[in-house]
Amino acid sequence: PELSEEPPAEMVKMTKSKTFQAYLPNCHRTYSCIHCRAHLANHDELISKAILSFQGSQGRAYLFNSVVNVGCGPAEERVLLTGLHAVADIYCENCKTTLGWKYEHAFESSQKYKEGKFIIELAHMIKDNGWE
Repeated sequence: PELSEEPPAEMVKMTKSKTFQAYLPNCHRTYSCIHCRAHLANHDELISKAILSFQGSQGRAYLFNSVVNVGCGPAEERVLLTGLHAVADIYCENCKTTLGWKYEHAFESSQKYKEGKFIIELAHMIKDNGWE
């Protein structure tokens, strides 16, 4: 190989400084990626944590209306505890850790409220800003 070749993409990403696509306001309680501290969601976007219990592949999870700094993989059909859904895995844009999934389509009418919403597993996030 010639010396002028560029390093593989993963090496470039590791040497870049940490910059997130979006920063959430410090005045709000937020959730961040436990692995790299990239902001993920504002507490106001949390749909449910007590009323409805969500289960991810690695334990409990929260359902959010919207998230930031996440990428989305291709949608695929999966049979979850609540039936058949079309979901797309979501990952942290900064460190590439898979965090949960986005509900693209719910086949059961009682589950339609999940469409367009995001699941993030508690194992992958940490509370930031103003939590007691």
